[in-house]
Amino acid sequence: MPIVLTKKFTFEAAHWLPFFPEGHKCRRLHGHSFRVEIQVKGESNAEGILLDFGVVKAIVKPYIDLLDHRCINEVGDERQDELLKNPTSENLSKWFYDQLKPELPDLDSVLIHETCTSSCLYYR
Repeated sequence: MPIVLTKKFTFEAAHWLPFFPEGHKCRRLHGHSFRVEIQVKGESNAEGILLDFGVVKAIVKPYIDLLDHRCINEVGDERQDELLKNPTSENLSKWFYDQLKPELPDLDSVLIHETCTSSCLYYR
């Protein structure tokens, strides 16, 4: 039976978008209440389980904690990570996917909600 399992996380962080034009509001330092949705896709086992939600949480939480209450651009500078140096929603969704895929082989997609009305879905 094909299953898509979703686990949601939240974090608060600031960022600015250095490649936006001078004078654009997103070029200035500002913050968001980010919501991250991790989707794992696969077949359930004989017990009807694809993956324990606790396993997903244990894998994802360190990455949430890394960004929570931080300036994401500064985390990018510290880690020499180009995606985090330019933390658009597109880059954040790809960054989460790239970090998580080795530990979550059935990872299907990452959805980043930057605001209540704006989000970005990354999948391969």
